[in-house]
Amino acid sequence: MSALFSPFVLRSLTLRNRVGVSPMCQYSSDNGYATDWHLVHLGAFATGGAGLVITEAMAVTPEGRISPQDLGIWDDGHIPVLRRITEFCRAQGAVVGIQLAHAGRKASTRRPWEQPSGTVRTDEGGWDNVMAPSAVPFSPSYPQPHALSLDGIAHVIASFRAAAIRALEAGFQVAELHAAHGYLLHEFLSPLANQRTDEYGGAFDNRIRFLLEVTDAVRAVWPSDLPLIVRISASDWADGGWDIEDSVRLSMLLKARGVDLIDCSSGGLAAHQQITIGPGYQVPFARRIREAAGIPTAAVGLITDARQAEQIVADGSADIVLLARELLRNPRWPLAAAHTLGATITWPPQYERARPR
Repeated sequence: MSALFSPFVLRSLTLRNRVGVSPMCQYSSDNGYATDWHLVHLGAFATGGAGLVITEAMAVTPEGRISPQDLGIWDDGHIPVLRRITEFCRAQGAVVGIQLAHAGRKASTRRPWEQPSGTVRTDEGGWDNVMAPSAVPFSPSYPQPHALSLDGIAHVIASFRAAAIRALEAGFQVAELHAAHGYLLHEFLSPLANQRTDEYGGAFDNRIRFLLEVTDAVRAVWPSDLPLIVRISASDWADGGWDIEDSVRLSMLLKARGVDLIDCSSGGLAAHQQITIGPGYQVPFARRIREAAGIPTAAVGLITDARQAEQIVADGSADIVLLARELLRNPRWPLAAAHTLGATITWPPQYERARPR
């Protein structure tokens, strides 16, 4: 029996397999509203056999968007079209998750395909209230952020809480907190971005305080029978930054607060990061956290081959794998992977005639 295509239980939910869709920004919304693009984009992964479909980063405040075209969930008006997406994905047998996010000092920036890269000016639809733990920009071409006040921190925490309530009303079954890739929650964790001298800066326990408070606020309103997961950058890939041992310590504390799985990515905090990239290059982070913190993990990062993904789960490196670019190339990768591995998977009846025999 294939390990990759075995069920996986998270609280009251059972994923039909261990293949998930990693959050992938599409930069295709209008004032935070999802469009038909998002329905087709996410719906294709559900029909393609993925066990877990996670949305791109959903901003909990308008100023928490990466770009003006990011999805949002700061307003009740965002709920109806999101519900249409969750209902479709769930009807195809997928569990559907939402990534709750705040871009921090990497907000008000251009879409990847736009030039020049960097800051979007206010006269172009950007905003000047870009927030961070400290007034330290990501790079010279990015916005100059303002250091969050204590009242500002409280407002962001409340915004994550309110967004979780809206996510539940929209039909999402899994909530993921985005504490990776150099966005706000990650910025507080890393001493490379967090230069505060109050209770939210300095020592490890202070730098993790904000994420723990956000976690507590969301877990308090997220139903006890539904999973809460956290995406982290397990390493900043930069001297003096956040590292894997910090990640293990944090993961233990998150587990104690009701977090069910750690989504193990890396990087994105420092413009001078030095990453050694190769197939499955981030999988060791997932294995280390899974073994040392005793919490389920998701592995990501250049996972492209069915047998590669099977081995990651079979050897205990991670409980699930999350794919991104490979699913953009082939949204029905799970169907093809199951055939390669000789596993049983249900095809949509509309596509059954195409099943390999």
